[in-house]
Amino acid sequence: MAVVSKGNTPLIVDLKSATLTLVAVVLKTTDLAALALELEDRFGASPDFFSHDPVVIDLTPVQDAPHPINFPKLLALLEAHNMVPVAVKGGNAAQMASAQAAGLFDAPDGHSSKVPTRTETVVQEVVREVVREVPVQVPGAAVPTMVIDKPLRSGQQVYAKGGDLVVLAAVNNGAEVIADGHIHVYAPLRGKAIAGARGNPEARIFTTCLEPELVSIAGIYRTAESALSPDVLGKPAQIWLDGEKLMMAPIKLN
Repeated sequence: MAVVSKGNTPLIVDLKSATLTLVAVVLKTTDLAALALELEDRFGASPDFFSHDPVVIDLTPVQDAPHPINFPKLLALLEAHNMVPVAVKGGNAAQMASAQAAGLFDAPDGHSSKVPTRTETVVQEVVREVVREVPVQVPGAAVPTMVIDKPLRSGQQVYAKGGDLVVLAAVNNGAEVIADGHIHVYAPLRGKAIAGARGNPEARIFTTCLEPELVSIAGIYRTAESALSPDVLGKPAQIWLDGEKLMMAPIKLN
């Protein structure tokens, strides 16, 4: 977008479109009380998991929900976990109107029948430009790999934000390892392992002894309640994501 100044007065601001991959909060329920409990369970012990990261709220799974969404309450809930909601997408007309009234703008791929005015378009481009300037760690960023060389006991948690995690000792029952990238455990993995924590579906989990309480990649998880196959249980194995299904296979070390 070109902006023409009057006379010889120099421009002090440029307006242009910008693109940034944001963290998507995929809303699967309109029950905010249930959502609050899940967020506390998943991120309550990791107050620094989100560092005021801008997020887009994806309403696709609840666009046919019979109950309206209290967006001011939803925004306050996300902000309590250090997220900064800036946009919304995927909702029905009523949901999108309610979200915009709460201060969210319609993400480019959102479902909205409203045609934006020129003024609204300029405002959205300015907002996107501001969002572009916010430092956000996303999967694939060049950051150092975190290395842990001591056993992790029950109740301990380690989070490799923005990168991979390498653990050279046992992850015992009740311990939790989290990484935005891959997780490597060169010892028994008996606790919880959460790779691709910010939605990276290419992340993988590797271990020399797979006996986990829970494994998760990009939000797709499996618990110990589902028995593992004998060809990977207690053996060297890797875990990856195929669509929305966790895949596990043994690793031959010699």
